[in-house]
Parts: sequence; structure tokens; C-alpha cells
Amino acid sequence: MFKASELKKLEDVYAKSGNQLVMLYGPMNCEKETLIQHFVKEKKFFYYRARKASEKEQKAMMGEEIAKKYDVRLQKYTYEEYFNRVKSGDPSKLVVVIDEFEQIAKRDPEFMESILKLKNRRLYPGPVMIILASSSIVWAEQDMAEVLGESAKKFDEIIKIPNLNFLEVVRLFPEFSVSDSIKVYGVLGGVPGYLKYWNTKKTFKQNICDLILSENGRLFDIAERIVSSELRELSVYNTILMAIAKGENKLNDLFLYTGYSRPKISVYMKNLSHFDIVEKVVSFETGGWENAKKGVYRIKDTYVNFYYRFVYPHLSDLYIMSPEEFYDTYIEAELDEYLSRYFINVCMEYLTLLNQIRRLPIAFSKMGTWVGKTGNIDIIAQSGNRDNIIGLCNWDKPRLTMEMCKELFASMKKARISSNHIYLFSAKAFDADVIEMAKKDRRFELIDMNEL
Repeated sequence: MFKASELKKLEDVYAKSGNQLVMLYGPMNCEKETLIQHFVKEKKFFYYRARKASEKEQKAMMGEEIAKKYDVRLQKYTYEEYFNRVKSGDPSKLVVVIDEFEQIAKRDPEFMESILKLKNRRLYPGPVMIILASSSIVWAEQDMAEVLGESAKKFDEIIKIPNLNFLEVVRLFPEFSVSDSIKVYGVLGGVPGYLKYWNTKKTFKQNICDLILSENGRLFDIAERIVSSELRELSVYNTILMAIAKGENKLNDLFLYTGYSRPKISVYMKNLSHFDIVEKVVSFETGGWENAKKGVYRIKDTYVNFYYRFVYPHLSDLYIMSPEEFYDTYIEAELDEYLSRYFINVCMEYLTLLNQIRRLPIAFSKMGTWVGKTGNIDIIAQSGNRDNIIGLCNWDKPRLTMEMCKELFASMKKARISSNHIYLFSAKAFDADVIEMAKKDRRFELIDMNEL
């Protein structure tokens, strides 16, 4: 389960003449390994997965695998010798994959020196494509440049494996309604390594109970493992993430809630941002900047957000209650309010798709949201000449009402923004007076969720 576009990128690089050095990376559970398996299928390749080990032990383990695969006797047990002994056995391009390569590179400078020699045909004379893979976002985007220095600039291609978007999630579950797909998307995001465990023959509630709320569930402790995989002081991060999930989303709010100093919180928020767990929400630039709420943080990682919103605060009961009782007590009542944010994301993706196929009244070049001190604007999409599309998204209420529209108009006034194109999205229905307004006023477009 991975994006076909990422496989195509690898194939395109492979098809080029000469030698190439590629970095392939993504977060935990991005199914990087599955992508690699598909890519090297029917190709001549050598694959080594690095471990957390000493320099000496790492070399010994790779040497054993080189000796076994190529039936050679090694003498020096150096990376230069290893890459000198790899071969395809014919004129075809050899693929050399070093997975989790940071486990070697950050401890042993000899490794990258030998990789570059391999690329420059100083070790193996035949054509070779070298893939250095990692499941550490922090290493790939933050630490690598400092550790590797000039060597970090030698990659011919850097490919980041993204999560699946909503449309791709829908395609995974063709038997699901749009509503069902949004609910899954709002809990697991587009993470392939989570989605593969979702049982389409079970209800939403039963999947949550089996995967997340049961001690033997595949995703039972994955959120804390994600946070602790590279970030120390888990107790501090747990406290901050739970506070954000509860709505304490400004620096001063976090200071008052946690008792940690503001400088300390700023450092931890920076670390969480580098790890793609937290993001700072910046309101779309409009004329009403003085009415916008500034410095708002939210949990970016979808599953981490779900876990710290619903599960982590009630861990005691999780171990005492049955999964079904826990779901009924702590998740059921607040689920729709929680999913509203992800419905907005889906509506944005819908508008982006229409924009790509030129099915909108304007061609927009940027899109975002506006967070006001009082009131929000769910979607603002703007063209190069500052024409706007405004979006209002209703997920959790039975109907999109005229009162909601009036609140939108008030927020637009505070944001000092206007539009001749207002898209109203509703997961369930529209009030009769909203339908009547849209008939009379051509600015309004009503989008039923099933059209998405």
C-alpha cells in the first residue's frame, strides 16, 4: 500500500543512464519497505537494513550479508571492499539499497565516503543506482546536512514518501460511503501502515476497539512510540500534546496549563514541528489582521491527535473498562466535533481537484483558513489577482443553517475579505432558507458531501 507516483519516481531515476544516488525517506509506517520490495522486483539488487549497533558490529553484519549473497571471501571488512564486491552479473543496472542508513552514517564517516566512491565508479565499474533510505524525518530534514556536510549535497534525487490523500483513501475502500471514508481518514490520516489493518467487514466502532483500545491491538501504543522514537523526555511531550488536544493551543495557554517555562515550551514545540507532529496555524493573510488569532498550535499528525484527544487522558479507564465501554464513554459523543477539522481538509482537497481540472469560477494559487479571535473562516482560496473563493464546512450539525451563514458573513467582515464565490459544504443537509438563498443569489454553491 503506497503511492504509485513514488514507484514511478524511482523507475524514472533507474531508467537514466549513468550512476545515481537517491535518498528515500518517510515517517514510520509509510510502507517504505513495501515500496522498495516492488521497485527491486525483477532487478539485480543488494539490500541491507542497518541496525542500531557499533561501527565494528555494523560492518561485520553487512560483511556477512555481502559474503553470503555474492559467495565471496572478504579480507578487509571495510565498506570500500563491500561495494567493490557487489555485482549484477550482467550489463543491467545494479540497485544497492541501504535501509535506515542513518544508523551507519551518523556514526561512521567512512560509509558516505565509500558510497560516493561507488557512485563515481571507483569501486564497481557497472551502472549502479544507490538508494539510501530512512524512516527518520528528523534525520532527513534536520540532522543529516549537519552530520554529512558536503556529502549531503551529492544526492541526485531526494524522494519523500507522503501519506495518502483523501481521494486515495476513498479508492482503498470502494465499498465505503464518503462519510465512512472521512471517519477513517480523521482517525488514521493517510498512513498506509495503519490503513492496511482496517477491517472493512467490521463497524467503525469495532475497528477502533480492536486496533486502538485493545492491549493487543496493532495501534494500541503506536502514538507514544512515534513521539518517543527520536524525542527524549516523553513525559514532557505527553503533557504538551495532551494540553494541545484539549484546546490549550497558544504558548501562554500551554505555559499556564503545564507550568513549563515559555522558552522551554518553545524549544519542545520546535522539536515537535521538525518531527511533523505539531504545526503552527497561520491565518490566511487578509486585511483584518488585527482580528486574527495569532500563535495557534495544533497537532498535525492525525493519529497522534486522535490518541491524545481521546485515549491518553483516560488511560486508567482504558485498562479497567472493556474497549466497547471506553468507546461509548469517551469517544462516541465528541467524535463528530473532532472530525469537523478533517471534513474541512477533505473539502479543501475537493476544491484543489476542481482547480486542477479548471472546474472553478477562478483559478486559485493559494488556499488556507482564517482563525479569528471570534469566529473562523474554514476555507479561503485566492487567485493571483486576489479573487476569492470562501468555503463554509458543516460536518457535525444536522443541517447547514442560515445562522451559520450569518456567522460566516460576520467573520468575513472581521477578516476584511469579500467574495463572489461562496461554497457551502454540508455532510448531512441544508436548511430550506439556505437552499432558497442559493437559488436567488448566484454567489452561493451548495455541495452535498456525497458529491465530494
